[in-house]
Amino acid sequence: MRHLMLRLLLVAVVVGFAEYGAGATEPQVAQSSMNAMTVSQLEKAGDAARFQKDYELAIQYFATALRKDPRNALIYNKMGLAKLKNNDSTGAREAFQKAVKINSKYTDALNNLGAVDYMQSNFKSAAKQFKRAVALDETRATFHVNLGAAWFAQKKMERAVAEYARALELDPEALSTPSKTGVAAQIASPEERAKYSYILAKIHAKRGDAEQCFRCLRVAKDEGYRDLGNVYKDEEFSSLWKDPRLAEIVPPPAPK
Repeated sequence: MRHLMLRLLLVAVVVGFAEYGAGATEPQVAQSSMNAMTVSQLEKAGDAARFQKDYELAIQYFATALRKDPRNALIYNKMGLAKLKNNDSTGAREAFQKAVKINSKYTDALNNLGAVDYMQSNFKSAAKQFKRAVALDETRATFHVNLGAAWFAQKKMERAVAEYARALELDPEALSTPSKTGVAAQIASPEERAKYSYILAKIHAKRGDAEQCFRCLRVAKDEGYRDLGNVYKDEEFSSLWKDPRLAEIVPPPAPK
């Protein structure tokens, strides 16, 4: 936990990925061979190539599929993910935008548009896209995590806390379980990482999860958070004020 990461999750629809084993490498395929494949076969082959981290090949498969089916929002979303992994954020944005243009209620593509904005430090635009995704599907913890990250980056802490808290209501592991389909956006400074850990501690304390609260407080302390003494002022921690484990992390104030 020393290098705390603010996870920004890109949502990939990867139905059937499990069938591609670690040793199943996808051979290079001539364009003529691709042209003979169906859209479904091309999508499946693109998924396999992406699973093997051969993003150039995945892009070729998805591009061929889209020439055959140019209104396929799902494949545009997958194309965007492959291009992003291939360090082509401009191409990724265009693919996600096309997916949304085809299906304005495609929440995964909206989320991924927000992720591109976030990665380029365009936090206001990122928040706008994440808000659209949340409005369409309020039950996805991922979207709340991402919206919280966008608010946090803009130092709108109350909004960030509200989104993180809702994410934890939906999925208790939302802020701690690494995502296999995501990218990590590292918080820039130790001070911001420490503040983030303190915010998470406050959320866990309010939810009654003392173990997670103490874990986050330890991280905040290790990162040098300056206002740890506030645990004895912030009401969210009131149920833990007499817990000796809290005193081990943050000594209580001297009696007046």
